[in-house]
Amino acid sequence: MSIDYFETLSETVATAIDEDLKGTDITAELIDIAKSATAEVITRKRAVIAGRPWVDEVFRQMDKAVVLDWKVSEGDLVDPGTLLFTASGRARSLLSAERTALNFLQLLSGTATRTRHYVDLVRHTPVRLLDTRKTIPGLRLAQKYAVKTAGGHNHRIGLFDAYLIKENHISAVGSIAAAVERARILSPDSRVEVEVENLDELRLAIDAGADWILLDNFTHTDLLEAVASTNKNIKLEASGGIEQDSDLVRIAETGIDYISIGALTKHCEAADLSMRFK
Repeated sequence: MSIDYFETLSETVATAIDEDLKGTDITAELIDIAKSATAEVITRKRAVIAGRPWVDEVFRQMDKAVVLDWKVSEGDLVDPGTLLFTASGRARSLLSAERTALNFLQLLSGTATRTRHYVDLVRHTPVRLLDTRKTIPGLRLAQKYAVKTAGGHNHRIGLFDAYLIKENHISAVGSIAAAVERARILSPDSRVEVEVENLDELRLAIDAGADWILLDNFTHTDLLEAVASTNKNIKLEASGGIEQDSDLVRIAETGIDYISIGALTKHCEAADLSMRFK
């Protein structure tokens, strides 16, 4: 499924601007409306940069006359003190847009920075790291864009684009086999993934014809057995049990196809950015 990361960009930015301004910036009104300025935005910590489209849209909606000059590209890993971009235009506009623009950039760069860290840890393996639905409400597409920018991969976008049959679904339907069969009837073209908690459930999911199987909190020994005993046409995804970086590497080295990590989007530390007038 092709993902349009910018589908809600304009609306999301408009909501963020309205949240901050409600039509006016009373402090910026202290400045002569005709006064022009140039501002520089730098990072104070090492970071992977992501979020330029959201920053561009903030300034576009605030004042189309503002000119941005980016000094870095999306996905660049930059050191503390790096100049990210300059913004030139009416001083009032620069100040009114500052916080909203930096909020997007610091969040998405923080998401990208954490993702790159994990991606680098397992680069020696063929595993793909997946995000989850554990995102900040209203910013799912933006955060998934940041994950992709940093070398991670997107799992399903929401509840609409793929099946993920979990314990409660199975309990309500009756069995893994019944749930998979019903999914095939209701939406034959959709990917069907089943979450299992042990090797017995794994075999049931394989027999039911699942496309993907999510191995939830499997021990290392059981992960190895699952990988060895599963047909390569079925994709295996590991989740849970990642407390330290070494845990991630150990799981990746089992030969698993995917590892999903909620922390990519829910535990990200915002990049430390600063804007100053020249």
